[in-house]
Amino acid sequence: MNALASIPTLTTARLRLRGWRADDWTPYAAFCADPEVMRHIGAGGAATPEETWRSMAVMLGHWALRGHGMWALERKTDGVLIGRAGFIDPPGWPGFELGWLLGREHWGQGYAHEAAQAALGYCTDVLGRREVISLIRPANTRSIALALRLGATLREGIDFLGSEALVYTTAR
Repeated sequence: MNALASIPTLTTARLRLRGWRADDWTPYAAFCADPEVMRHIGAGGAATPEETWRSMAVMLGHWALRGHGMWALERKTDGVLIGRAGFIDPPGWPGFELGWLLGREHWGQGYAHEAAQAALGYCTDVLGRREVISLIRPANTRSIALALRLGATLREGIDFLGSEALVYTTAR
């Protein structure tokens, strides 16, 4: 079976959360090349196009190996890729994480909240999980605000990939 076929598509009022396609690479690489977009992601810092390709492959592999993962976020009105949202939980990770990333031109429009709400519904209704974490750098005030809006509470601070991350927990 093709792993891409097993990635469900979710729809919201404005977004389509779908599996990754090869033609997503160029716009996704542009987002990940922006130091401002990436400064709170992972170890921080812009990613090369090659690193972005590998990141997409990892996200696809996560679906194939774990049965959940990150969706590509597509705006329904024009089919434009605007970012990613979904779950990550590789071996050694601090927990079942809900994460999001949008290209800078898509910030401040409620897309991350809309995508995260859809993902949380899938998490509860399909995956049967009642709790997720979000790992957020202390300086990432926008993501902290979103986590709180989603009903998350601060659980603890941890060392994560060489610097502090706050663990926000959302229980449903």
